[in-house]
Amino acid sequence: MAKKSSSYVCQSCGANFGKWSGQCADCGEWNSLVEAPDVAMPHHKAAKKTAATAKTANYAGATSGVMNLDEVGVTLETRMPTGIGEFDRVLGGGLVAGSVVLIGGDPGIGKSTILLQTATNMASSDSLAGSALYITGEESLSQVAMRAKRLGLPTDRLRVLAETNVDTICLALSTEQPAVVVIDSIQTLFTDMIQSAPGGVAQIRESAAILTRYAKQTGTALFLVGHVTKEGALAGPRVLEHMVDTVLYFEGESDSRFRMIRAVKNRFGAVNELGIFGMTDTGLKEVANPSAIFLSRYERPIAGSVVMVSREGTRPLLVEVQALVDDAHAQPRRMALGLDYQRLSMLLAVMHRHGGIYTSGQDVYVNVVGGVKVMETGSDLAVLLACASSLREKALPPRLAVFGEVGLSGEIRPVPNGQERLREAMKHGFTHAIIPKANAPKADSEQFSGIQVIAVDRLDDAISRAFDLV
Repeated sequence: MAKKSSSYVCQSCGANFGKWSGQCADCGEWNSLVEAPDVAMPHHKAAKKTAATAKTANYAGATSGVMNLDEVGVTLETRMPTGIGEFDRVLGGGLVAGSVVLIGGDPGIGKSTILLQTATNMASSDSLAGSALYITGEESLSQVAMRAKRLGLPTDRLRVLAETNVDTICLALSTEQPAVVVIDSIQTLFTDMIQSAPGGVAQIRESAAILTRYAKQTGTALFLVGHVTKEGALAGPRVLEHMVDTVLYFEGESDSRFRMIRAVKNRFGAVNELGIFGMTDTGLKEVANPSAIFLSRYERPIAGSVVMVSREGTRPLLVEVQALVDDAHAQPRRMALGLDYQRLSMLLAVMHRHGGIYTSGQDVYVNVVGGVKVMETGSDLAVLLACASSLREKALPPRLAVFGEVGLSGEIRPVPNGQERLREAMKHGFTHAIIPKANAPKADSEQFSGIQVIAVDRLDDAISRAFDLV
């Protein structure tokens, strides 16, 4: 009989170790190693087992020899519409057959809701070749039916199953042969090949690998719901994110009307694409004009408020940046919501050195209205102008739009798609724009005649030109 041994697996990155330690040597996380018992086997048996499973070593299940890349046949990817325009945008234009999508978010933010809407829409579509199957491991079938009835969704063609055993699920998938499958959630599944509780690192990794292999071999589109930790990252090994094709995260607060889905990984579309939804009594509804919901309408200009033109994925987005600069009664504080805190500290130092505005004795609070997380550096100039406006207690013009990256030497650097951002500002009635000089349109360009473009290349020039408009 083979001797049983134990290995230890990191819950964060999935690395294996022969003995336990307090810190993972690969990713540096503390107290993340858990015991994963396995069965040791002689070397010659292990070699035979490796050779026997070599045919299915890849997820597609096909074997191939070494060849030139130009000899590989390429087929056009088939896109299936989900029935929700903003969700199609985040996915890259629709759901690709054979793709695996992992979606995570805080409890109660709408993961099950949007996937149930998607499953019912695709099951009711006459153009979809096949059915849709919704597999729940957390709720009973009656709970799923009650949610669908409350949302007013068509349920006559959606197939449902309550199961947590992966082997039983694969048997049902082979029988039903659906085109779209929703698994809610991956943390509840288990396989008999792993002797550990559901939700463990080994169970999550092996269950996801079995389902991913099935999706690749059969062309079934697969949605996996994932839990998140208190830090907001997907629970389980990080190898889970590398295994799937697309990783989506819900953003926004649970008590807010609006929900945002961001693609942090997508093999079939743009990364950082953002979909905007509104939570209603009948489920998540796409927002037709996302820029309008993030812009506040004041009766009079407010100091510390600047509208910036961000770019999320493939489209520009107008968002409002608010700053509050006040005298510090103790150690000065720096706080940023929706922006990088460390970048805020760096920008304040640049504004002191190259803009002549001193903030070392003040508390600085910066917030992006609406709960949007701005990931790009094109927000630098808007953040500094908002801070300067709050410190001087002078409101900037309400029809002023700003974008641009600020360098450490005080230069205003260009950002991608500058003219597209200008067109978005014009569409919403903005009459002035402070932008990097390298992004300025040509002087004879008539398409920007309705907006006064102020092109700057230094931070001090941008600050003085902005307050000249007051």
